[in-house]
Amino acid sequence: MAKVPLRIIGIGRDIELRVVSFLTRARQATEHVAFVDLGSEDETAILVEEVGCSLLTSEASDIVSITRCLKESDLEPAENYLFIHVNKEWSLREFPLHLNRSRENWDVYIGLVSNNDEEESRPTQSDLSASEFQHASVSFAGLEELASAESESTAHDLSDQLRVRVIESTTLPSLPQRESLATASRFAQLFIWMIESRHPLFLFGIPGIVLFVLGYRLSGGVVNTFTELSTESIGVTLLTIAMTLFGLFAMMIAVILYIMGKQVEQVQAQYDGPRGGQ
Repeated sequence: MAKVPLRIIGIGRDIELRVVSFLTRARQATEHVAFVDLGSEDETAILVEEVGCSLLTSEASDIVSITRCLKESDLEPAENYLFIHVNKEWSLREFPLHLNRSRENWDVYIGLVSNNDEEESRPTQSDLSASEFQHASVSFAGLEELASAESESTAHDLSDQLRVRVIESTTLPSLPQRESLATASRFAQLFIWMIESRHPLFLFGIPGIVLFVLGYRLSGGVVNTFTELSTESIGVTLLTIAMTLFGLFAMMIAVILYIMGKQVEQVQAQYDGPRGGQ
């Protein structure tokens, strides 16, 4: 049976607010995406099936139990597997780093979660069946080796024919300067997109702000300029009031259209997601 090039497996429990974004990002890298549910009590499992990804269940979250669960499933074998534990310690911006790690041809590459309660020990000496891991990149041979590993096995107990590395997982360092440049670039792209796509925030929001500010400023000048009630003073006053109200209504319309557009996009994504996975 031909193996698929890469299969990404998410692991988690009660992450209904994050599971869709993770699966969507994973499916941009490969069509073969699965999720191992650890006993969620919310709608995590339902959302996984609605997106169109394979759903597996496991009671344990260690790498040995997860690989056994995957081996015993009906999923097609893959040349490489990328396991990611989606929890509060993991961020979606770390996904590209893990994806690049899966391309380094390691048979077993595991990032263990550090436990400060235990005495300091090398990750390679940790019991794989009793240690929590954040991410792992495993080849088909590595999957077979881990699935058949005995209890209390460490990295040293795996086959010498495999390229094995077990490290302590660390969070991605923050890069404020790069993030600032990326934010500025996104704002520039957003402004150009608003002009080209006739976005409501551009069509109604900016004119509304201009009219509202001008009307508010002119209203103060009208009060100080006209001391007598006349046709001219009434006309200018009504004009400033109209400018202020038109500006206020334009800003309200821009916000309403923007919110409605976002809701329509979410509804379309919910219906298009399952179809794309079939």
